[in-house]
Amino acid sequence: MFTLAVVLMSGAAFAQNDSTAIGRKKVAVVLSGGGAKGMAHIGVLKVLEKAGIPVDIITGTSMGSIIGGLYAIGYNANSLDSMVRVQDWSYVITDREDLSRQSLSDREKQNTYVFSTGLTIGKRDLSAGGLIKGKNLAELFQKLCTGYNDSLDFTRDLRIPFACVATNIIDNSEVDFHSGRLPQAMRASMAIPAAFSPVRIGDKVLVDGGLKNNYPADLAREMGAEVIIGVTVQGAPKVTEDMGGTMSILSQIIDVNCKNKYDENLGITDLHLQVDTKGYGSASFSQAAIDTLIRRGEELGMRHWDDIIALKKHIGIDDSFRPTILHPLRPKVMTEKVRVTSYSFENMTPQAERFLRQKFHLNKKDSIDAKLEQEITTSMRVDLFYQTAECRLVPDGDGMRVILTAGDRKTVQLHAGVRFDSEENAALQLGLDIPWKTAVPVNTDITLRLGKLMMARGELTIHPRSFTRPTLSYTFRRNDVDIYRDGDRDYNILYNQFQAEFLPINYDLRHVNLKMGLRWDYMHYRSKLGSDNSMQVTLENEHFFSYHASLNYNGEDNWYFPTRGARFKAEYAYITNDFAQLDDRSSEDGGKKAGLSDVNAYWRMSFTFGSRFTIQPMLYGRLLFGSVVPPVFGNTIGGEWFAHYVEQQMPFAGIGNMEYISHHFLAAQLQAQQRIGTSSYLLFRVAGGQQADHLKDLLDHRTLLGGQVAYYYNTIFGPVGGSIGYSNRTKEPYFFLNLGYVF
Repeated sequence: MFTLAVVLMSGAAFAQNDSTAIGRKKVAVVLSGGGAKGMAHIGVLKVLEKAGIPVDIITGTSMGSIIGGLYAIGYNANSLDSMVRVQDWSYVITDREDLSRQSLSDREKQNTYVFSTGLTIGKRDLSAGGLIKGKNLAELFQKLCTGYNDSLDFTRDLRIPFACVATNIIDNSEVDFHSGRLPQAMRASMAIPAAFSPVRIGDKVLVDGGLKNNYPADLAREMGAEVIIGVTVQGAPKVTEDMGGTMSILSQIIDVNCKNKYDENLGITDLHLQVDTKGYGSASFSQAAIDTLIRRGEELGMRHWDDIIALKKHIGIDDSFRPTILHPLRPKVMTEKVRVTSYSFENMTPQAERFLRQKFHLNKKDSIDAKLEQEITTSMRVDLFYQTAECRLVPDGDGMRVILTAGDRKTVQLHAGVRFDSEENAALQLGLDIPWKTAVPVNTDITLRLGKLMMARGELTIHPRSFTRPTLSYTFRRNDVDIYRDGDRDYNILYNQFQAEFLPINYDLRHVNLKMGLRWDYMHYRSKLGSDNSMQVTLENEHFFSYHASLNYNGEDNWYFPTRGARFKAEYAYITNDFAQLDDRSSEDGGKKAGLSDVNAYWRMSFTFGSRFTIQPMLYGRLLFGSVVPPVFGNTIGGEWFAHYVEQQMPFAGIGNMEYISHHFLAAQLQAQQRIGTSSYLLFRVAGGQQADHLKDLLDHRTLLGGQVAYYYNTIFGPVGGSIGYSNRTKEPYFFLNLGYVF
């Protein structure tokens, strides 16, 4: 395999026949910018390959530079087609971390906050300057350009001579890349101002090349092209009636600036192919849009088939000519394993190096693939708090030397989430991760929640190389809770909860989180408002000491709408007032009784039939053992999620609000999930439950039954939708609306 890699790097087997060897003219393909619309270039390249048109030079801007750069190192049109279709563009064009193989708590954060960014306080963030830093794009380019990541001469070292264009906003000059690091050149060429952060090289600050030269046919001519085939994806010029909003005005400003050199470059083009991209924009990265754009490019090429074949005569070749196209490694670049000769660490502390070596067993790893590269760089950013992380493969004898390069250490990682539901109304949650500069990684996590249920939490976590994460936390909650009885509001209770917890055992792995520790709770009751017949509860401030152990497993493929995998959680707590017993406040002498044992668990699995329909059975329940059960720990059911308003809350289809139930409760739920389109979901739930004050009487009481139908649309801001349900306990329908991630 590495013999082939060396062949690729050496240029000994170029993709196209040498034009001088057969006495024909040099042919260049020029690809314009256009964001997602540039996917149409792939369809045109398919037709050119089918027609047997040789490509001796390729130039491009923005998306044209990406398609052109990859074509220049050995991706043929079919390889490019396959590559763009398998990408998750909703991830690639954001700065979200791929936490699929990170710890369970890190994955939970990603599915809680809509915004997350790292900040380096006291030092200028040179990667700033746009809404998106483009780290996922840069990482994708690194993978796709394996073997071409070092500084190269794009004319001599690539299989097809290549050049691309960026704009230096310092002096508004055009910057033409004929050499350098190919992934960096492509990233600079497509750095749309304000959307993506610019690329800084020396004293240059580079953004999208379309601002100066969106169709660089002149570069192709300077590189020796005698015949130019050009592909553009710009739409028809806008008129006054099209200027209907901020985005249309901004788009027009960019389009007008992109006219630089455009007409002159069209004038030196031998065959111009203008793809119809009507109905699509620069951000149309959905699978359906990509399919359509590639197809439109291919259809346009076929409509110009006669022109393309006629061009062969002008080039100096006959109809039977077919260039030799060799692509031995490019299609496998995302999955192939490469032999590793050594690992090098740049701009990292010795402690960080030891952490990575131990976590990924690098001393024993003699090969690496794209998946492992991404896991390592993600860990550098998430576990070690580096702003940027890069993994480069450099040829070294019969293998590759892996170079891991870190950027500046983040001072803080800021998270923000916002949501709305019809029960709590609006809520805002902010998170702040602060790493310590210590030999063993230590992290402080501060969380603030604003809304009907207010919360503030400080958490100190140690990350030793054994990956046990001892944790100490302190939490304040202002609980404003409405309690219902048979569907009617019974009373409202307002109380402050102060909680300290020490978890000496905290194994936080990819799918599993095991916690064991000690907790202290202090309940400060402020008021209770209710009807005359509401449940009579004496409110006296009280504290509790409890021993907790929990096992949380999540192997589902999606946090909110899974189609396969399982989720399981089991917890045991022993609750006391003095580490051993509980005060019996119901007795006149206020004696002591044995502590309260709390056993709760749930288990859910997903089974998919076809590609869109999923069945999810779930069993769950909570059992309280003890002669004293403080009301604050009593069982409650209702709502959509576990522990949403109070820790002991359990959902139940058909019940929208929290209702107190007996001390022993077991339930089963069956959910049918139907996906509509790419992001819409219809959910049907039915549930049945049994409750009793004594476990032996569990089957002697009426079965609780409920049903619910819901519609949700999965957005980048979280699930957006609503549900309507009915149960034989509340005996009336309820409606619930939710907008955003759950916290």
